Amino acid sequence: MSHAELSLLQGTVDLLVLRALRAGPSHGYAVSRWIRERTEGVIAMEDAALYQALHRLEGKSWVEAEWGVSENNRRARYYTLTAAGRRQLRSEVSSWRRYAEAMFRVIETA
Repeated sequence: MSHAELSLLQGTVDLLVLRALRAGPSHGYAVSRWIRERTEGVIAMEDAALYQALHRLEGKSWVEAEWGVSENNRRARYYTLTAAGRRQLRSEVSSWRRYAEAMFRVIETA
């Protein structure tokens, strides 16, 4: 693992994708770009992991997908957060905050 890029911890992919879709419908490449930009390049998601997550989230009814045309005039699937997906995002954010706070308490006392 390099200093520039961190490996994704198990369970973070869904949270990152749900958070990226909170702003509105987006296609896969735009989700990946949002994550990379928001983390200043520290987290870069591989295409396979991203699309597996999108399909998994769609299967759980946390996102919906429909075909549209991208800004490059290409056909693309646009993913939208559902009401259930927004509830799941709130739940996951709460869990990750508690986890991160606990980890910082451990790290800062070391």
